[in-house]
Amino acid sequence: MFANRLRGIEDSIFGLMSALAAEYKAVNLGQGFPDFSGPDWLIEAFNKAMKDGKNQYAPPQGIHSLRKIISDTYLKFYECRIDPENEITITAGATEALFSTILALINPGDEVIIFEPFYDAYYSDIILAGGIPKFVTLHKPNFDFDFEELIIQVTPRTKAIIINNPHNPTGKVYSKNELEFIFETANKHNLYIVSDEVYEFLTYDNLKHISILNIDKHLTRSIMISSAGKTFSMTGWKIGWAIANPKISDAIRKVHQWTTFTVNTPGQHAVAFGFTKLDEYLPIFKEEYQYRRDLIYSELVKTKFTPHKPFGSYFIMVDIPTLEKDDIEIAKELTVDYKVATIPPSVFYRNSDEGKKMLRICFAKTPRTIIEGIENLKKYKA
Repeated sequence: MFANRLRGIEDSIFGLMSALAAEYKAVNLGQGFPDFSGPDWLIEAFNKAMKDGKNQYAPPQGIHSLRKIISDTYLKFYECRIDPENEITITAGATEALFSTILALINPGDEVIIFEPFYDAYYSDIILAGGIPKFVTLHKPNFDFDFEELIIQVTPRTKAIIINNPHNPTGKVYSKNELEFIFETANKHNLYIVSDEVYEFLTYDNLKHISILNIDKHLTRSIMISSAGKTFSMTGWKIGWAIANPKISDAIRKVHQWTTFTVNTPGQHAVAFGFTKLDEYLPIFKEEYQYRRDLIYSELVKTKFTPHKPFGSYFIMVDIPTLEKDDIEIAKELTVDYKVATIPPSVFYRNSDEGKKMLRICFAKTPRTIIEGIENLKKYKA
């Protein structure tokens, strides 16, 4: 009755756990969105754009001012010159950028390497494109990968490698050495690199984010994807972008035009304005999230759930304190009996069982929400 491509596509664990949290009135430290809005001046910029009549279709590739300032920003941060006309496409969030990119690149039977634990959209997009996911594990405690394991996964059918940096759900920040090895592997085997960098401005302890744009400055084979949602705490605006060379961008735009066609116009104008304020905004933004990261880590060490300190993103992985139950059982028990929702990460693994003994916690929350949630977690009895 339905298309075969839907086989293997499961309901998102984020929606399931959030529904359970709502049903049992649990503190939601599961799904990855802030429980607060971004800056008031950005909301005012959105309202101004609407009042100024910026309410009709934008160009499918995105408004020029947003593409131009993204180009200028990435030249400053990553020393990469990007043509705003032919190498930047504005999409309905990073989610659509990923979907349009993967459908533009992947044929049925193509293999795509992803690092586990993986953001679930990668797996689903590959399946929808008819591709075959292959997996390389990021092993705890540092969530590093074995270079040899990556090489072994490359076959004549491999078409692309997807990376997420900083990484959801582990908080890993890829080193320059790791990124250079991935690029060299892709270059040797003529593979695409799809680099999801939505947490590009969220790193901790003065650690610098290295973009794939730093490595592949001429965009020979890399597609960099990011979004305004995480940077400005406006995930519901759904404004993202895909950066690639003109040939790849043209292919992405062909899918994009028949997926969403264009993206909300006043939001694009507001985000373009937001980028003009990065110099004054980012230090405050990073300081606030550094505080949240330090707060949740310091509180988690007082629980029975051992935390793995993240160096990027707004997630933290913890080890569960019992061998008798897996992550799904524990996550449900915590939500129903202890009123705190988390995410069981085993659904983000295929090769390793490490996820069955961990939970993912989101700290893109107010300090009050974080403390309330962790206080509930402290009550857990293994």
